[in-house]
Amino acid sequence: MSIDRIAVVGGGTMGNGIAHVVAQHGKRVRLIDVAPDVLERALETITRNLERQVKKGVLEAAEKDAVLGRIETATDLAEGARGVDLVIEAVPEKPELKRSIFETLDAAASPDTILASNTSSISITEIAAHTSRPEKVIGMHFMNPVPVMELVEVIRGLATSDETTRAVVDLSRALGKTPVEVNDFPGFVSNRVLMPMINEAITALMEGVAEPDAIDTVMKLGMNHPMGPLRLADLIGLDTCLNILEVLHRELGDDRYRPSPLLRKYVAAGWLGRKSGRGFHSYD
Repeated sequence: MSIDRIAVVGGGTMGNGIAHVVAQHGKRVRLIDVAPDVLERALETITRNLERQVKKGVLEAAEKDAVLGRIETATDLAEGARGVDLVIEAVPEKPELKRSIFETLDAAASPDTILASNTSSISITEIAAHTSRPEKVIGMHFMNPVPVMELVEVIRGLATSDETTRAVVDLSRALGKTPVEVNDFPGFVSNRVLMPMINEAITALMEGVAEPDAIDTVMKLGMNHPMGPLRLADLIGLDTCLNILEVLHRELGDDRYRPSPLLRKYVAAGWLGRKSGRGFHSYD
């Protein structure tokens, strides 16, 4: 199955990153968000990131305009889902929101359209159950920042077909990514391993074991991580980390995944990380 026309739902960090990569690899993409200002900021972000790639020599200057020319925007979900081969949902990690979006996509999109979710922890089987095409529903979990990170976790739901999986694996490779198939389980592989580490780093900070820079430096220099866990949490978004941990805690019933009280406090204060200018570190 050839996938040439792609819609991305959600103009935030992950959505605009996915749209950037799709367009950069020669495919037409429709970026959908109900908020016009979010779409405007998404296009500004994509433009800045393309300009950065040009400065680094990763992209030819003439190609920047061609990439932007392959991106269109829409504010109506049902209209935006029509006429595409694949829809990739990339909205916040809230089960009710994702279920509602997939119900709308299922009703609006062609019966042949594959519906993928960029979810980082929610069951693909559960999402697929809210559609009439569970065989065409799949997880396509990109890593942040999407234009830089190579991995895509490909998650099959209970009913996902071999044909759908092959099409998404092939597309991931065509986008310059390395697809890895994992089973449909809370947190999959990436966040089941990552989030307890981030949560423990937050708890260590809460208990006064060390300051944020010290915790991050220990993990960078001692464990050879490219980025410390607290700075990584800021990059992901503390609200996203909290949502993922809540899913893991609820679905697995294991207190290893119980969110740190300090994480809840920061999210309640609106200290969400890089996107808000303040998290465990401060950002201009």
